[in-house]
Amino acid sequence: MIEIQNRGDCSGCAACAAACPRQAIEMNADQEGFLYPVINSAKCIDCGICDNMCQAKNMIKRKREPLAYACWNKNDSVRMCSSSGGVFYVLAEFIIAHGGVVFGAAFDEELMVRHVAVDSMDQVYRLQGSKYVQSIIGRTYIEAKKLLDEGRYVLFTGTPCQIDGLLHYLCHDYELLYTQDIICHGVPSPIVWKRYLNYQEQQYKKPLVREPLPSFRRKEEGWKRYSISLSFDKDIEYRKYHKEDCYMQAFLKNLSLRPSCYECHSKTKIRNSDITLADFWGIEHMLPEMFDNKGTSLVLTNSEKGKHLFELLKSRLHWREVDFEEAVSHNTPAFQSVARPKKREAFYDRLGTMPFDRLVKRAILPPIYKRIYWKIRHVVGLILRKGKMIKS
Repeated sequence: MIEIQNRGDCSGCAACAAACPRQAIEMNADQEGFLYPVINSAKCIDCGICDNMCQAKNMIKRKREPLAYACWNKNDSVRMCSSSGGVFYVLAEFIIAHGGVVFGAAFDEELMVRHVAVDSMDQVYRLQGSKYVQSIIGRTYIEAKKLLDEGRYVLFTGTPCQIDGLLHYLCHDYELLYTQDIICHGVPSPIVWKRYLNYQEQQYKKPLVREPLPSFRRKEEGWKRYSISLSFDKDIEYRKYHKEDCYMQAFLKNLSLRPSCYECHSKTKIRNSDITLADFWGIEHMLPEMFDNKGTSLVLTNSEKGKHLFELLKSRLHWREVDFEEAVSHNTPAFQSVARPKKREAFYDRLGTMPFDRLVKRAILPPIYKRIYWKIRHVVGLILRKGKMIKS
């Protein structure tokens, strides 16, 4: 019987719930909104399968060191609808063209994020773009296994811990399975996302609409100066530069992340997925000719299967092979967990007790004595510089 002794060990991958032969495990939200396994002792037969599924207790053997590429989709319209270079679209296109199914994170009718399956290209847009909320896996591991057992191609995309969860659940490799993860900063709570949406509706005094979908990575002002956008009725849109938006501030300052994100066991340079996709931060320094501020993807092929698939798709991409170590050196979340902020617990304790923007501002601002100190230093520096100019 699986027991969570330390919340930091559980990524919420839900492999244990999917594998339970008696359906004795439910994934329930805690007070922070993150899902954890809860066992119905009346149904449990203590078979131990859930313990074997747990990635925190049973690490999968890692594969070989990846090959790394800088890429973008030759179709510029696809690229502009993507968070970085539009490579995921090409992977999905291949799988669907072969009669397969693609699993990934999508917004549901309430604008919450959950994993879904699509089998037509006109639905792939739902899976495109970054979604900075932990996705609910639901029964998608079970659905993927059923499709694989039927002999269909499957592309399963997600965070590294979600891919590890799938592989634990499946127990063995399938020839027609392709897995693609991302370089993950960490996953915020669905409750934080919900509070933010409620806050925005209160600000605009109008309900949010599902179409156009929310976007965390609008690139009209450039890939590096991306914006978050939300749509309201009567064609009203909220759009703000990511460093100025309160939800993105909480995310990037690590306040809203799951406890396991601060000690993530899936963050390693050598991944279990076949392919890893990420923003190629630092490309303007490494390979200036592959930087045009429209989005460049970092592609890591982690297995022979992933390498073979990428070779098949190269003709649809602008690409250049790059040094793996240098590439990931510009993207430390590839192999290093983020630091746990001192005010994280206070942030969650106060969630819902004050306006969302005030809550975030209170959590990310340094203590008042530090702000006074920095202000004094700034003023003294100005006086000294002015004194030097007068003397000269």
